Amino acid sequence: MTLFHIAPAGCSVNFEFLNYTIITSKCKGPKYPAKECCGAFKEFACPYTDVINDLTNDCASTMFSYINLYGRYPPGLFASECREGKEGLACDALPPSVSADDTANQIVHTPSLVLVLTACIFLILLF
Repeated sequence: MTLFHIAPAGCSVNFEFLNYTIITSKCKGPKYPAKECCGAFKEFACPYTDVINDLTNDCASTMFSYINLYGRYPPGLFASECREGKEGLACDALPPSVSADDTANQIVHTPSLVLVLTACIFLILLF
């Protein structure tokens, strides 16, 4: 029996060029306060929940790679600190923040951040 690993598709949002200062300005070590870090993470990520929660693409992995690149956060910080229930983080109807949308051609999605914690844990297990 042969098992095939299907590689995830690329991401329709270009996370490389987003502005991560909403997170890096509020979520600072060495203590990484959960209220500030999780609030900043939600403000940044909630506008992109549809693509982040879609496990057929690599958006979650790409987003977390850039968050960790720019913030130099410990592995699993957001997965371990940011919990609101068994479904993950709840996103209110937030428009994309001005700081998150510098390129003006990013795709905006309706909020429903259900699998972000699952994606975080998945990413931790991959690395």
